[in-house]
Amino acid sequence: MLRLFKDLETRRKELQQAAREDCLCVSLGEQKLWHFYAGRPVAHYAVSTSRAAPSCIPDSLGTPTGLHQIADRIGAGEAPGMVFKGRRPLGFVWQNAPEAMRAQNLITSRILWLDGLDPGKNRGPGCDTYARYIYIHGTNQEDKIGTPNSHGCVLLRNTDVIALFDAVPSGALVWIGA
Repeated sequence: MLRLFKDLETRRKELQQAAREDCLCVSLGEQKLWHFYAGRPVAHYAVSTSRAAPSCIPDSLGTPTGLHQIADRIGAGEAPGMVFKGRRPLGFVWQNAPEAMRAQNLITSRILWLDGLDPGKNRGPGCDTYARYIYIHGTNQEDKIGTPNSHGCVLLRNTDVIALFDAVPSGALVWIGA
């Protein structure tokens, strides 16, 4: 956990990014996310990252690594379990979705849209996290949290993503690493 935060800080300084009070660190190996505030861990959550190998390449279905920031926060005030399509709420929670839809890994509750900060790695042509629509979001497949199960995003339980959404502002740094 602390190694991930040190990695975030090292890369932040290399990229000449300003320090932020809120930072998130995602461990692909442990399938966990830690929220740091002023350099101290204040919360942690089990997550699911990609079933495919980590990757910053479009259409790879891999979770992108490196330094990111939260670019957009979507879903404030929506019901827990609200289903989103194209970043818009569909007006129903996943339990009320059509059966065929419930079989999919849905985007639910809240969306924290990530923007890569590392040019040529996760930012820019052929590798852009934001253009790949990589989010931290809730899922209807909460029973799979803790094991790789996404198509590149970082998935949390609905109650956890709501708590994280309420605690972390736009611009918070996000490190995704081993």
